[in-house]
Amino acid sequence: MTGVSRSVRVDSRLCLGSGMCAAIAPEVFALDGDRARAREDGAEPDERALEAAEICPALAITVHEGTAVIGPRRE
Repeated sequence: MTGVSRSVRVDSRLCLGSGMCAAIAPEVFALDGDRARAREDGAEPDERALEAAEICPALAITVHEGTAVIGPRRE
């Protein structure tokens, strides 16, 4: 780890509420009604949060390390 903190953001305008993110990384994401959100008391995003960003059907999740976007990973 580089010492730079990670954070996660969910764009509620894009979120479809599939719940896949909360199923994969429940310590980072929660469903709030019909939309997902990043948990305020959540753990720092890890590989599961990156996986959630990659499989999000609406591409509503971004994972940041400092100011850089590190997820979803683009190939």
